[in-house]
Amino acid sequence: MKLITSRDNPRLKTIRRLAQDSQAYRKLGLVWMEGDHLCRAALSRGVKPELAVFSEAIWQASEFEWAQCAEEVWVVPDDLFSGLSALESPSKMGFLMTLPSTPDLDPQAATVVLDRLQDAGNVGAILRSASAFGFKQVVAIKGTAGLWSPKVLRAGMGAHFGMGLIESASLDDLQGLQVPLLGTDVHEGPFLHELIQQGKLPRRCAWVMGHEGQGVSPELMALVALKVRIAQPGGEESLNVATAAAICLHASATSN
Repeated sequence: MKLITSRDNPRLKTIRRLAQDSQAYRKLGLVWMEGDHLCRAALSRGVKPELAVFSEAIWQASEFEWAQCAEEVWVVPDDLFSGLSALESPSKMGFLMTLPSTPDLDPQAATVVLDRLQDAGNVGAILRSASAFGFKQVVAIKGTAGLWSPKVLRAGMGAHFGMGLIESASLDDLQGLQVPLLGTDVHEGPFLHELIQQGKLPRRCAWVMGHEGQGVSPELMALVALKVRIAQPGGEESLNVATAAAICLHASATSN
């Protein structure tokens, strides 16, 4: 364990940049994850971070639990850790790790395609649903919020570490998928619940989720094999994209 007290420490400056700039991980090739739950989720999936950083208060209370969690462990004064965090209530601990390499596209994998989603909370929530329902591959079309940004990591609650994540993909990349592409549409296609009742909903497929305001691009929708509607008897025009994704992914995961 090393006690670090200088705000000018180069690695602490790097962490501060990663915490406050959602695109910095792409430039630096490093990922900063903050918080007890997220760090535990990473360890449970076999992640070994290069560096663990703790506030003095947390370290004093749980030194023996975390002593072997990383290749290197730093402890910093509480106020210095607060300066690293972009959270209103800093979590007092975090891991610094190398950005995982992008895996090759698995043509047969149950997949979620994210088409230019902007909201980090939506992206993280969809990753969490994907992991829960057995969709182990996520393909993010260029323009989607960074999958390894701090806000997406927090919203994903550890889902990142059990899936293959492909960023900045193009429509050409999707040609490699050998599972059918499904997309939601407000006006066209059969209703999801009817497909389930008829046993016609593919279990292994690629669900396409589109931009919060614009939906799926026309070019991508042209590749979709089946458009599906979600019944909304309450009368709303549309659903939040993360909510729609959870409904669709659960339906496929539990279909016969």
